[in-house]
Amino acid sequence: MKELGEYLQDVRRENGVSLEEAASDLDVDEALLENIEDGNIRAFKDIYYLKDLIKEYAKYLGLDPAKVQEEFNDFLFEHTSKISLDDIMEAKRKKEEEEKLKEEKKIQSPYTKEYKKKIKKWPIVLIILSLVLIIVLAIVVIKLINRDPVISRELKGIEVYEYTY
Repeated sequence: MKELGEYLQDVRRENGVSLEEAASDLDVDEALLENIEDGNIRAFKDIYYLKDLIKEYAKYLGLDPAKVQEEFNDFLFEHTSKISLDDIMEAKRKKEEEEKLKEEKKIQSPYTKEYKKKIKKWPIVLIILSLVLIIVLAIVVIKLINRDPVISRELKGIEVYEYTY
């Protein structure tokens, strides 16, 4: 990373741009660009932010951002590939132990302890089915009540007259 930072610094100086001017143009803190040029990646908490900032800085300096990002990716691969699998597993185990200890140290009273109720599914299903059955029966009854009455043959032949007074 030091080589990449020195390269960016050399290009910036060749272009006649001061560190303050570059920071102002990129709208970042001057210390961030200084850390990039010094190769100090520990100053950045978020590696993705650092990667984006290097890309933007390369564009600003007129460099090919893809090539600069490739250099940065190579550095990251070299840096992270040196961590052994055993070290990773040990760090994971320690973290799990710390979390377990934190959970054990928590004091919970019966009044603040959260209980997870187990909801039985069968009563809910039976209630829903009962409601659907009641609705269907109500619709059938309403249809039966509102249907047209059957008119007998004898009544069909009789004409109805209205009387006016």
